[in-house]
Amino acid sequence: MKRAAKIYTALIFVFLFAPIAILLVFSFNDAKSLSVFSGFSFKWYYELFRDAETLNALKNTLILAVIASIVSTVMGTAAAVGMNKLRSKYLRAALDTATDIPMMNPDIITGISLMLMFVFFGRLLGATTSLGFWSMLAAHITFCLPYVIMQVLPKLQQMDRALPEAAMDLGCTPVRAFFRVEVPEILPGIITGMIMAFTLSLDDFVISYFTQGSGFQTLPIRIYNMTKKTVTPKMYALATIIFFVILALLLLTNLVDEDDTQRIRDARRAKREGKPARAARSGKSRRPVRAAVGILTAAALLIAGISIYSSRQETRVLNVYNWGEYISDGSDDSLDTIAAFEDWYKATYGVPVKVNYDTYASNEDMYAKLKSGAVNYDVVIPSDYMIARMEAEDMLLPLNYDNIPNYQYISEDFRGLYYDPDDTYTVPYTYGIVGVIYNANVVDEADTGGWDLMWNPKYAGNILQFNNARDALGTAMYRAGIDVNTTDHADWQQALQALVDQRPLVKSYVMDEIYNMMESGEAAVAAYYAGDYFTMCDAQADSVDLQFYYPENTNYFIDAMCIPTGCRDQELAECFINFMLSREAAVANAEYIYYASPNRLVYDDPEYIDDMGEDTMAILYPDIGSFRDAYNRSAYRNLDQDTLTYVNSLWETLKIN
Repeated sequence: MKRAAKIYTALIFVFLFAPIAILLVFSFNDAKSLSVFSGFSFKWYYELFRDAETLNALKNTLILAVIASIVSTVMGTAAAVGMNKLRSKYLRAALDTATDIPMMNPDIITGISLMLMFVFFGRLLGATTSLGFWSMLAAHITFCLPYVIMQVLPKLQQMDRALPEAAMDLGCTPVRAFFRVEVPEILPGIITGMIMAFTLSLDDFVISYFTQGSGFQTLPIRIYNMTKKTVTPKMYALATIIFFVILALLLLTNLVDEDDTQRIRDARRAKREGKPARAARSGKSRRPVRAAVGILTAAALLIAGISIYSSRQETRVLNVYNWGEYISDGSDDSLDTIAAFEDWYKATYGVPVKVNYDTYASNEDMYAKLKSGAVNYDVVIPSDYMIARMEAEDMLLPLNYDNIPNYQYISEDFRGLYYDPDDTYTVPYTYGIVGVIYNANVVDEADTGGWDLMWNPKYAGNILQFNNARDALGTAMYRAGIDVNTTDHADWQQALQALVDQRPLVKSYVMDEIYNMMESGEAAVAAYYAGDYFTMCDAQADSVDLQFYYPENTNYFIDAMCIPTGCRDQELAECFINFMLSREAAVANAEYIYYASPNRLVYDDPEYIDDMGEDTMAILYPDIGSFRDAYNRSAYRNLDQDTLTYVNSLWETLKIN
């Protein structure tokens, strides 16, 4: 029995710590591979600390954690003292329950409810934006507070109530008695609560995600954005650092608890022996205090150091909202387009500028964030059908093309299209076509060529489908020859039935998750955007052979840059759009994200053509005759509200059932 218990314990430790050990080892891998160790190197740590955006996210995280832990500790201690002095057991029980609710409530519910509250009061007060640093700070204090109370309240209940009364009988004021008698008794609980609050704030993602505003990104959110497509060793290095920070905080918490336990034991021993008990503020008991202060001091110094390291004279700020991994960011020796724009603007106009760059996973996510009024962005890059919807709802500003002279390089094929017939609101960024990606080591070549592969029972459990209504239903409609812009509910019902029939074959409904699943060979068939196929090819495992084709009927789409009505600096936004159309930026973006460009400076550039290669160019720029004609036949258009509501209800039915 003991042997079985040891084996069971060993297995638990393996499953708990083996992933961490692998993460730690590969953070020192000399190569980019996530499975083959090629040699010891600090390369990825060096790359990590060269990443200005990650350093800024770290600074933001530390600022939040320090302030939230201090404020929640003060408020939580005060609340615990008040609750402890209550005489009504019913009121005390009610407050205990109220305190427990935030800890038991799912984080996503807490995050959404806080976001809605901030938006509501923001609109009530007439604020132009409701989310930002202060909303996130308030959210962090809110969810940290109950944990501080949970640590301090038991210490108050263990304390001899006669001690403060005796101090006041000897001439102490209530305030002096509290700080000289009560605080030393409950100090271990206060320190533990502060450390716990600091840790919780440090690694929170869900609540931060819903309460963040434009231009303020924490480290967990930064990691999430960086891993949407693939995990790099740089993320291993970052995760390793975070792990050891959390480990240090855990050890400190245990030190506090052990010190408090020893103090209680010493007091009890002294009482049994008839000796006067030593005060809790012995030299030994002060170690946790010094350690906690040391941590907060180190965090403050790190914040200051990062601020000095990354400081710029910020006079103009631009908030950009784009798809994840949809711009050249300096990784893999690419051009850091954002930094290049900042440098170019300062060199050209003599005025420093700071670009706050945030990302989203779908058009619908972006639309919901902007529609809520919680945040303001200066430049967004949605897809065509969403642009049409935003235009109809007066969510976009007309562009001043005098500030965008590089618009002349946009091909005529991409002007005057249905989503912006007068070229009033948009500048095309990229375009693409939806196709089918498959692992040639698993899929028979004879089964490829059309949409039927996505419904082939031979590959049950190996198929990935889009995790959004328009694209998923679109695959079924293209397969059946149904107009993807129909308003006939019967047609949409037919498409839903096709997805219901497909569901037993589907391994998962995905968006950004597709990268790791296809690259690793976890899945073998998926519908996705052509440009992303090449990103997957670059990172595919040795046992995987990813191939791609276009079905006869499929979606043609355009993503375009535009300016939302909440923009606070339209001239700067137009300047940014113009820079994105320059040869330097446009070619860098096209090479990095592998999407086709509507910019003549790109697809006529000999160096770009040579770097891409014939096979890649053949997929990105297929010989389809007139792009305009193909686009007008197959592109998604904005649906009327009745149809849109119906489509969303069908999608929910599929996902729920």
